[in-house]
Amino acid sequence: MSEITSRTAKVLLSLLLVLAGTFTTSTQSMAAESVAVAQAACGDTSGFRKVALSGLPSQATDTVRLIQRGGPYPYPQDNQTFYNREGILPACSTGYYEEYTVRTPGVSTRGARRIVTGNATPKLYFYTPDHYASFVLVDITR
Repeated sequence: MSEITSRTAKVLLSLLLVLAGTFTTSTQSMAAESVAVAQAACGDTSGFRKVALSGLPSQATDTVRLIQRGGPYPYPQDNQTFYNREGILPACSTGYYEEYTVRTPGVSTRGARRIVTGNATPKLYFYTPDHYASFVLVDITR
């Protein structure tokens, strides 16, 4: 009888450990989710540092001028939907953002620099020097 009791105790202890591990994991995951920063609402640019277009590389000005003229663009990926998968820009519907390459001298590929526009009135311009890892809001009048 003591063998059965010992076996039952081991099974119950194992179940308790599994349940405790599940509870701990789900609690940690909920805590991690609550730390995440909320994405700004569409059109809310208050959290972005604003920079003058003249303070960016000269190629950014070239790209903005192309956008204002409607092209032609140097790459087929330009003037295409930017999906904001990184969630850094304000949360807007698909099709709200478009991306354009900012040429990088000495680089044979598209490089990492982009202008992303938001379909607002007036149009919003964001610049990323590091392939969507960070953005600044661009004042194209300065």
